[in-house]
Amino acid sequence: MTSVRLRLLILALLPLVVLMPLLLLVAINRWSANYDSLLITNVTSDLRIANQYLQRILTTTGTEVTALARSLNFDAVAQGDPADMSAFLDTNRRSLGLDFLYYLPLPEARRRGVDWPVIDTAAKGRPATEIDIFSSRDLENLPETGQSLATRAVVPLVSTRAAVPTNRRVEDRGMVVHTATPVSTRGREGILVGGILLNRNLDFIDTINALVYRDTGRSGDRQGTATLFLEDVRISTNVRLFADERALGTRVSAAVRGTVLDEGQTWLDSAFVVNDWYISAYQPLIDSFGDRVGMLYVGFLQAPFDAAKRNAYLLVLAAFLIVLAVSAPLFLRLARTIFAPLERMTRTMERVEAGHLDARIGPVAARDEIGTVAAHLDSLLDQVQERDRALRAWNDALNARVEARTAELREANAKLEITYQQLVMSEKLASIGEITAGVAHEINNPAAVIQGNLDVIRQTLGAGSLPVITELDLIDRQVGRISAIVGKLLQFARPGEFGTFEEDVEIASVLRDCLVLVDHVVAKAGVTVVIDAQPDTPLVRINPGELQQVIINLVTNAAQAMKTGGRLAVTTHAESREGHAGAALIVADSGPGIPEDKLALVFDPFFTTKQGEGTGLGLSVSQTLIRQAGGLITARNRPEGGAEFTVWLPAQVG
Repeated sequence: MTSVRLRLLILALLPLVVLMPLLLLVAINRWSANYDSLLITNVTSDLRIANQYLQRILTTTGTEVTALARSLNFDAVAQGDPADMSAFLDTNRRSLGLDFLYYLPLPEARRRGVDWPVIDTAAKGRPATEIDIFSSRDLENLPETGQSLATRAVVPLVSTRAAVPTNRRVEDRGMVVHTATPVSTRGREGILVGGILLNRNLDFIDTINALVYRDTGRSGDRQGTATLFLEDVRISTNVRLFADERALGTRVSAAVRGTVLDEGQTWLDSAFVVNDWYISAYQPLIDSFGDRVGMLYVGFLQAPFDAAKRNAYLLVLAAFLIVLAVSAPLFLRLARTIFAPLERMTRTMERVEAGHLDARIGPVAARDEIGTVAAHLDSLLDQVQERDRALRAWNDALNARVEARTAELREANAKLEITYQQLVMSEKLASIGEITAGVAHEINNPAAVIQGNLDVIRQTLGAGSLPVITELDLIDRQVGRISAIVGKLLQFARPGEFGTFEEDVEIASVLRDCLVLVDHVVAKAGVTVVIDAQPDTPLVRINPGELQQVIINLVTNAAQAMKTGGRLAVTTHAESREGHAGAALIVADSGPGIPEDKLALVFDPFFTTKQGEGTGLGLSVSQTLIRQAGGLITARNRPEGGAEFTVWLPAQVG
């Protein structure tokens, strides 16, 4: 009797007095770690938003300057008075929000390209936009606005605790969004150069802060800041030294500088920022030379979150002490009345566990809940004994029924999955076909009008058209190219009208048609396409429209994967598999490849690595089309880098 009571007391009090504090300590530590990890995750997300905005500024600046250089207005001004060019560029500089915009003839651009990779790239025929560091003299030498930009770039250095020691008193260099694009106007070949000075660009940094730390007016909003550094100096920031003074010219700590600028890593941790501790994220900025020249920073005040953690610790401790003070005396008082009945119940249950289902507690002296429980337990044991016999009888029958139902469910689920995939594929193809047919129709009408008017011009001018015969021929060829593309679009959108039932198909011919349709995607990505169609490649039997859809999917995915240029190799050759003759189409890119943990998932419906940009059905639909034709499509990563997709189709019979 005494040992049972002792065990009950120990079992009851041990969790309360010893184990619960240990569990609370572990839970609090784990919660604290997760809490800190969540803060780091938040600031990582904040940094991603800030970086996306900076990249958008780079992209927008380059796109706008390129569009201006290729505009008809620019061509007209470039062929006129040079004085008009200066006024034209100044007007467009203000309208585009640029700090400088000037034109360089091609010979001078090539000389300048020695000092600036952005200008060198544009002189070679490709637009380029990067972040660059201009010296004070570089800024002064800029046409029209140079002197004012050099003045605006100057930031006096402020003595900052924990920063790397320096003898410098002022930062007069400028961090610039630097863009250049080629000008192809006949007789005025050159480049158009523009840029934005980021020093003291408070609109830029305040926009980042507003995007990342939106002020909703709620008390729980994070108090965040954003900063742009030139090396370790704040040149644009909304961090405050005092209530109305921004901390321009203050410097980052030596620890952060070493991690970000010297080692090239992103800092994700607490950091002391001017006057207080912040949950901070610093990312290195790279210029056109590939050097780390500055940092992009976002962070939010750490103090409110530290206070929340302290309050949570105190609340948990207080709750535990209250529970302990109330529970322990009460349990000791009530325990005396339950020891004896519990011991009888324990012995009975031990006998039942040993297989004696006829064991019973019997009547107990207590007339409270314990006595009621004992009586109910005996009643339950009676039912258990009876139901044990019934359950043993039902067990065999139930197992058989479950097995039969499971087989039916598996079969139904397989049919449902097949039906669902077919429905998704049909809906996608129908939507794409309808949209593509509409676009092709709308393009075809103006193309016909252009061709008709071109013929009228030739007939009207007669011999007088000789001075512009080159331009007229160019228009004629381009209208023909438009008509060819429209024809391919209509063939892709309405395969039934072009006899796209299964037939003997030459893969190389379909491939060439597809490249016409995706030429804009390949050109935009700056991708070089290399085709190696072996003459021994046999004909295959497949719906040409379906093969066209598969090739377009593979080429488009490869071009998007390479993003900013690369090499796309497309090969066809004869290949036999398992004794069956056939043809293989291989599409290999020089992109980053497919993550190994995602390689087995690329043909799954709705799987995509471009979140928010696609449905994830392209490769799944392609796999279905190739399988229906009796073929096989596979994917792998090449040892030399990039992804490779192989489509194998059986050769025609006879």
